[in-house]
Amino acid sequence: MTTVAIIGLGNMGSGMADNLVKGNFDVTAFDLSEAALDKAKEFGCKVASSAVDAVKGAEIVVTMLPASKHVHDIYANQILANVDKNTLLIDCSTIDVGTAKAVSELAESHGLKMLDAPVSGGTAAAAAGTLTFMVGGSDAGFATLQPLFEIMGNKAVHCGDAGAGQAVKICNNMILGVTMIATCESIALGDKLGVDRQKLFDVLSTSSGASWTVNSYFPAPDIGPKSPADNNYIPGFAAEMMVKDLGLAQAAAEDADADTPMGAAALALYKIFVEDEDGLGRDFSAMLPRFSGRGRH
Repeated sequence: MTTVAIIGLGNMGSGMADNLVKGNFDVTAFDLSEAALDKAKEFGCKVASSAVDAVKGAEIVVTMLPASKHVHDIYANQILANVDKNTLLIDCSTIDVGTAKAVSELAESHGLKMLDAPVSGGTAAAAAGTLTFMVGGSDAGFATLQPLFEIMGNKAVHCGDAGAGQAVKICNNMILGVTMIATCESIALGDKLGVDRQKLFDVLSTSSGASWTVNSYFPAPDIGPKSPADNNYIPGFAAEMMVKDLGLAQAAAEDADADTPMGAAALALYKIFVEDEDGLGRDFSAMLPRFSGRGRH
């Protein structure tokens, strides 16, 4: 299967489309942004004038969209009635578990197979083809699409039935949000205690304080691997997207009667950062200058 339609060419979808072309897939792309379509043409994608035109004749459809309502609307109103009966559907957006299950059920009612496959790794991994895919859906669908995941990422985990990919993604990102706040708090505390940031990193990255946010995404510039901190906190992974994902986690926790106080606290802090401070449009690791500029009293 080599003919792919990809819908949604933001920072993530654009990198995924580029890697599919490099992997010798025949890619047709659609986005509401003309600039995004122009960029897709540079990658070697064909571009369509609508989502309906993009999916006609496609063997695989990949969507990467902003929110649950966009995913439900485009599948219910544009995709499902206009694809061939053997087309495989993959939604890589990060949405709520209930919507993922509902859209999968809609696909099944049309005789179609669908996977929810949200990703981890951010824009750099999307561009590099090193994403991790968390996949919900059938064993057969996952096995068939394994070559596609290998082109766009370096790991794909079949997490269970429809919605399981989304469930794992929100659990993952709740850890990410909480851990980034703890990392930034610790660095800011170290600053106030007169600790050299490089020496702090040298210890944290090789001790019990090690984490992905320390070792791979250290939020202070000029220390550790390159990260958005080295580019004035240009995302990366935008703080407002972290608000979205933490909100999804808290909604799921409410539905499941799960006690997640750290996730709730992280959501509250990121909402303040985005809505009332200067976090909008900045990387989620820009929490460090936020904490560095504040005192306890």
